[in-house]
Amino acid sequence: MAGLWTRWTRRHGHAPPLDDTGDGPGRPPAGTGPGARSEATAGAAGGAGAAGGAGAEESALWRMRATVRDEPGSLAALCTALAGLRVDILSLQTHPLADGTVDEFLLRAPGGLDLADLRETVTAAGGSDTWCERADAHDLVDAPTRVLGLATRTAVDTSELPLALRQLLGRCTIRSLPVRTAAGPRDVPVEGVLEDTVMRLRAPEGGVLSIERPYLPFTPTEFARARALVELDARLGPRVPRGQDVLTLPEGADITVRRADTGDLPAAKAMHERCSDRTLGLRYHGPVGDADRYLNHLLSPHHGRTLAAYTAGGRIVALGHLLWDGDETEVALLVEDAWQHRGIGGELLGRLVTMAAGTGCESVYAVTQASNTGMVAAMRGLGLPLDYQIEEGTLVITARLDPAALAARRACGERIGRE
Repeated sequence: MAGLWTRWTRRHGHAPPLDDTGDGPGRPPAGTGPGARSEATAGAAGGAGAAGGAGAEESALWRMRATVRDEPGSLAALCTALAGLRVDILSLQTHPLADGTVDEFLLRAPGGLDLADLRETVTAAGGSDTWCERADAHDLVDAPTRVLGLATRTAVDTSELPLALRQLLGRCTIRSLPVRTAAGPRDVPVEGVLEDTVMRLRAPEGGVLSIERPYLPFTPTEFARARALVELDARLGPRVPRGQDVLTLPEGADITVRRADTGDLPAAKAMHERCSDRTLGLRYHGPVGDADRYLNHLLSPHHGRTLAAYTAGGRIVALGHLLWDGDETEVALLVEDAWQHRGIGGELLGRLVTMAAGTGCESVYAVTQASNTGMVAAMRGLGLPLDYQIEEGTLVITARLDPAALAARRACGERIGRE
């Protein structure tokens, strides 16, 4: 049971698309930050592009970072070397350091170019600490447009902040940590702390936002951008879009599905009081008396996204949570006893999974028990490939998100009613 409690006490990281109730697709742009040395880029990109365009061979997109000396001619030498490999420089961003500059390139290279040859050429041209990874079409969006888009999404919805940070910084792990620990308080200055591959910022909701990227050190430029996004979120305060869908159950009753947040805490606690001990035990995997303690965290848009089903009288009868947990994504459901077996849980779960797929997640997992037949059936009802694993008596079901299967599901109108 210790492993299970660890899952529940773990701070979750975050955030989906703009669609309010999960009833719409949309992949947000991916990428990183700003800066540009346009003169060198234009000259080198022109030369490399002409060379690369001479043939009709297949090409590949790469993101590359390299540290160069901060002196005249160093960038030009690197760009000339890339042109010699018939590599086209599509964009260039610069990250100044105390001694030298980190140049970040988006490259179009011949499909047959060996990565080792690329790194060797960069090193021979004076570059160091070279890092490369494959890019895709989302990286073609120019940096100012990308950053403005991330700021807009963050301004609209509090739960977008963690995802926006990931889009800004690339693959990283984001955790919300409490201010106080058993070892004493965590003291983070107002301006934050940058330590190589870790940055810590004051979280808008209190506590500390820890961002780690072990494979690539953060630059001061990235730190400044991340801090600006967090400050924007803190200044605007909690906000959740209020769109809603009205759905009709098979027996004719209407329910309303919309986003929920900490303002819905009293209604969520009231639903807990109407739930049986067995239902709460299956959901929270621990003493039912502790169930209310989780709600404030679960309903906070800083830790994920929550959908709630309301009756015409305004009572919450079901909650669905999408929790962003590092590189993984957890889904969880709670349906009041009197409203179970009516398709509500499956409807909420389908919307949550659509949200997760819209952010580029490859899978979601649910932590439950084999005796929770409702949750098991809801996961199977997604029509997605499922993996089952038993961990310390707990059943973990992982669904691999197949965009084609999700699109087909939506096209077939697999819903509990009509809007």
